[in-house]
Amino acid sequence: MNISSIGNSLNILGLNSVNKVEEESTKTFQSMLNDAISDVNESQIQGYKSMESIASGKVTNLQEAVQKIEEAELSLKLALEVKNKALNAYKEVMRMQV
Repeated sequence: MNISSIGNSLNILGLNSVNKVEEESTKTFQSMLNDAISDVNESQIQGYKSMESIASGKVTNLQEAVQKIEEAELSLKLALEVKNKALNAYKEVMRMQV
């Protein structure tokens, strides 16, 4: 049985998780990195908008606004840690003698 025939039968049933895996495996590292950076950027924008709405008194749900701010902060911290780990790995590879 061919994997594409299984994927087609799943598409008929409305389950396209196999195609999602195939699409993600064909993405380049650059496109995945750009997607991650744009997600962090969008989170930061939503966080700033939430802070602005709290400061101006236009917030309708304070808990949701604070949650967006915390999410933005955590996503930025995660992105910075990933960047630091990647730089450290690069430096370690450059120190290797061939």
